[in-house]
Amino acid sequence: MARPIPLKTYLTRAGLPAVAIIFMGFFAYSAVLGPNGILVYGDYKRQQAAKQSELAKLEKQRADLRNRVALLDQKGADPDMVDELTRKKLNVVHPDEVIVPLN
Repeated sequence: MARPIPLKTYLTRAGLPAVAIIFMGFFAYSAVLGPNGILVYGDYKRQQAAKQSELAKLEKQRADLRNRVALLDQKGADPDMVDELTRKKLNVVHPDEVIVPLN
């Protein structure tokens, strides 16, 4: 006749595999649904595309500013640029002039 196995023995034998299954489940969840999981990858790609377009816009703005700085170089400043900036800053316009804003 078989002796019944106590509950403590069942828990001892099943404890280690249960803990291992719980850990594997946690890591599987993190790999798929976690903050760096597979489902978030598409959102990262969308954010990267938005940042790339913003970077391109800022690079264009930077190139424009470099051009303006080059035009105001002390060694050979562009007279039209100097005249435009001084009139704009000092608000000096003759009565017979017409101002056409480009921006």
